[in-house]
Amino acid sequence: MHKIAVVGDKDSILGFKAIGFDIYPTGEKEETVSLLESLVAEGYALIYITEDKAYGIMDEISRYRNSYFPAIILIPGSTGSLGLGKKFVKESIEKAVGADILAQDD
Repeated sequence: MHKIAVVGDKDSILGFKAIGFDIYPTGEKEETVSLLESLVAEGYALIYITEDKAYGIMDEISRYRNSYFPAIILIPGSTGSLGLGKKFVKESIEKAVGADILAQDD
C-alpha cells in the first residue's frame, strides 16, 4: 500500500490524521522544502500540500510534475483557497489533453 502525506499548518491538516494519512505540520519555506525532499526519498506516493505552503516552493514542486510518483496535490488551507490548486490541475489537464476543457464561457 502506498503512503500518503499531508503538509501544511497544523490547523489545516489535523483532520487528515483521522482518516489515516501521515500529517506533517511545517513552518518556514526552508523547512517545507526539506520536508518535501524527505517525503519523496521515503517513497510517499501522494503528497497533499496546502496552497499557502506550496506558494513559496512552486519551483521545487514543479520538479516532480512529470514523474509518476509522488503525485503532489495542492489543497486549500484553513484560511481558504488561493486558486493555486485549481490552476495546477487546469495546467495538467491542458498538457494531457492539449486544450482547455475547463474553460468557462462568460
